Amino acid sequence: MRVISCLFSLWISIVFICTPVEGVKSYLFKTCEQSGFCSRNRHLAGEIAKAGGEYQPRYSVNIESILAHDNGTVSGLIEKSLNDGSVVGLPFTISVLEDSNLRLTIDEARRLVGGLGVSNGKLKTRRYNEAADWALQDGKPRIAEKGAVEVKTSSDSLQLKYGEYETSVQYYPFKVAVKYKGETQLILNHDNLLNIEHFRTKEEQTAEDSIHVSPEESTFDSFQDSFKDSKKDKLPFGPESVSVDVSFVGYDHVYGIPEHADSLELKDTVGAEPYRLYNVDIFEYEINSRLPMYGAIPFMFGVKPGFASGVFWMNSADTYVDIERVKHGESTLTTEKRTTSHWMSESGVLDVVFFVKESPQELSTSYGSLTGFVQLPNLFSLGYHQCRWNYNDESDVLQVHNNMDKYGIPYDTIWLDIEYTEEKKYFTWKKELFPDPDRMLSVLDETGRYMVVIIDPHLKVNYEVSDYVVKHSLGVRDSDCKKTYHGHCWPGESVWIDTLDPEASQYWSELYVNGSRLMGNSQNLHIWNDMNEPSVFNGPETSAPKDLVHFQNWEHRSVHNLYGMTFHEATYDALKTRFYNQRPFILTRSFFSGSQRTAAMWTGDNMAKWEYLRGSIPMVLTLNVVGMPFAGADVGGFFGDPSKELLVRWYQTGIWYPFFRAHAHIDSRRREPWIAGEPYTSIMRDAVRLRYALLPVFYTAFQESHTVGTPVMRPVFYETPNNVASYGIEDEFFVGNSGLLVKPVVDEGATSVDVYLPDDELYYDFQTFIALHGQGFHTVEAPLEKIPVFIKGGHVVAMKQRYRRSSKLMKYDPYTLVIALSSKGSASGKLYIDDGETFDNELGDFVNVAFTFDGRKLSSSVTGGLDQPFVQSLARVTVERIIFIGDLKPSKEIKVSQGGEQWVAQYESSEGAITIKNPQVKINSDWTVSV
Repeated sequence: MRVISCLFSLWISIVFICTPVEGVKSYLFKTCEQSGFCSRNRHLAGEIAKAGGEYQPRYSVNIESILAHDNGTVSGLIEKSLNDGSVVGLPFTISVLEDSNLRLTIDEARRLVGGLGVSNGKLKTRRYNEAADWALQDGKPRIAEKGAVEVKTSSDSLQLKYGEYETSVQYYPFKVAVKYKGETQLILNHDNLLNIEHFRTKEEQTAEDSIHVSPEESTFDSFQDSFKDSKKDKLPFGPESVSVDVSFVGYDHVYGIPEHADSLELKDTVGAEPYRLYNVDIFEYEINSRLPMYGAIPFMFGVKPGFASGVFWMNSADTYVDIERVKHGESTLTTEKRTTSHWMSESGVLDVVFFVKESPQELSTSYGSLTGFVQLPNLFSLGYHQCRWNYNDESDVLQVHNNMDKYGIPYDTIWLDIEYTEEKKYFTWKKELFPDPDRMLSVLDETGRYMVVIIDPHLKVNYEVSDYVVKHSLGVRDSDCKKTYHGHCWPGESVWIDTLDPEASQYWSELYVNGSRLMGNSQNLHIWNDMNEPSVFNGPETSAPKDLVHFQNWEHRSVHNLYGMTFHEATYDALKTRFYNQRPFILTRSFFSGSQRTAAMWTGDNMAKWEYLRGSIPMVLTLNVVGMPFAGADVGGFFGDPSKELLVRWYQTGIWYPFFRAHAHIDSRRREPWIAGEPYTSIMRDAVRLRYALLPVFYTAFQESHTVGTPVMRPVFYETPNNVASYGIEDEFFVGNSGLLVKPVVDEGATSVDVYLPDDELYYDFQTFIALHGQGFHTVEAPLEKIPVFIKGGHVVAMKQRYRRSSKLMKYDPYTLVIALSSKGSASGKLYIDDGETFDNELGDFVNVAFTFDGRKLSSSVTGGLDQPFVQSLARVTVERIIFIGDLKPSKEIKVSQGGEQWVAQYESSEGAITIKNPQVKINSDWTVSV
């Protein structure tokens, strides 16, 4: 058996390391037609569409079951009509949540009790209903205050009124419509595609004249899976999918539901593959594809002038989503155009939250309030990360480290992939290559640098960690619920830790304690969680069999998309326990709604091709608009060898990703910035230095995202939600609320770009200060050394322009303020400062600085913990220059006031700018500069 395992490991190595780059093997992954539940639900939709007005819907509300509760919640029973007139009971609850969001849940009464007679009697019989416990910030959403909701019933519908919102629940056919300010925004089950595949045995379904299968239904793969390696799936509960359509009324533009290597705006899927949410290890993914990828956030929203509406589908099972734009047409509910979405999940309950707001930013805030805002990251993690698979040994690591300083390239973190371990056993070091990790880490620490190492959920069999997991039943189990599941990944034969189990998570923490084999005594080592979809090389669709069993006997089928999140959350909790008052940094490949609370992500195994550089921008923008802003793509492309031009343009793009890391495959040539030679090295160095100069901008953007959900990398339509022409712009973006507009060069040989200005404000070239004006496209020059970056008039940007080797060494450096005057001659901006490392900010040790310029006087107003230790230490930090760009004619004397004192500052004029030299104001208290 050991020989077979070794041979299998060798084969895996050959296939996954030595295979030429040819693109994704799409035959490994199911299409909708090959997926039983998707095929059945699409078939149902087609049959209902063909029947038109002749179709008799099967779902209705039992009027006598309706019960209104004091807290704005209504419960009752939906009845699904079977062929003989009997019904299946489906308990439902509608709740008005805080912030006027609406939640609908539908369960199945028969599944709430035992005695179903399924093939595995140890499994939980009820439908999985705990996805929300993981996805939501507090596990359970907060219900609206008592008395905030008015509930009325009539003979044909139920009405809920709350503020300017109204929800109507039609009894038959069952439909839910959400209105805001008198306009219908969302309709659930508009097209009667609600389908709860109720429990039935195989014998009940296949009986002659079965009452359980309606004429419009398909039975394809109801009790078996015919797709390749999935044929072993036992499907103990038979068909159990949930699906429904949700219409965005009056909306043409919808976004979200990552992860897909596709456009920012979601496409119609009529006659094509639907979008699929199923976390898989997709090797060499394709651009412009709706194939599943590593993560899943089932949140979609639409935008139109004056409104933004969203749907959050809280289901962690395999899910497909169809999208169709519908023209004006007759309907009992609306005659407006609409975009309809058809959500189809393999199992679980129907649990959906509706959002209706006035702008996409309000929607982001509301969704973030529910699922949690992004963690406020450790400042070092916003710097430059240098990675490849793999740095060879300690000497190699330190040589790269030294070369960064030799070539004047700031960086914060160097990374190690799987080869640092002993035989790919996690929590070990290969001693002949890394004999003294503490020593290596202490060298990095001298200049404020960090290291990140990879730890995956698969554990090689027959060593102390995997042995403990097996012995104490802390791993994912086989479908019989008895034995720990064995599959194959990088180490060969492996087991997977089950981080849905609190005891497994507790053991995981013990592996990171101070003095552990992995962590030693270092305080500058953080963790990368890869392969946590989970990736199983010999599993169906390169993932875990769906009939595996987790904690509390839930099938993997129902928890698949959130498994990766449970793993990186366990790692986050482990590091938080290990470090004394230090923010952990975790990078995850697999994610779900809520992952933003504890991890950053990257877009996985991209390729060193121009189309992947172009595709990275809409991918990262999509993640930002669904509450996962700490995102990036491998700079340079993971597979292959980029040309020098492509590498330069990727660095010039990558510095704007919220997560900025260069990474490469083990077979790729070395490509650290100095290897390309001049002029490429200097251009990449200058790009990285610009990222460091703008770290105050990025950190402030993250703090805003942490508190109100503003995307860090923000689509243009967030700036101008009433400008429909901006809705499709996906190749340029704003950085938070800074006013910085970026249009990276992403085409080979390009020396100019067309920049879209979404409004009539002034936009200044961030390098030359030359102004552009006028809504629409403007052609600007962009030779290889130039990044097209503009600052919108009316904004103040705070920078740190002194070169330092790492972000930690910049802590007490002075600031430069850039004041971009609006067409009215005014400007404003914000700066957030804390120590960038600890959780002391949660105790009030931070400051918010607000800058305003009214045409005559620049003022700085400071709020926060002014008596706190770190804030007081900022007294040494000054503003070393203030640059006004725009039409400003200063007085002969510029007067500066702070702390009751006044003095005169010198200035100089240049084309398009006035620079005040060393005004000597301290950043941590109020001051004014009169110009």
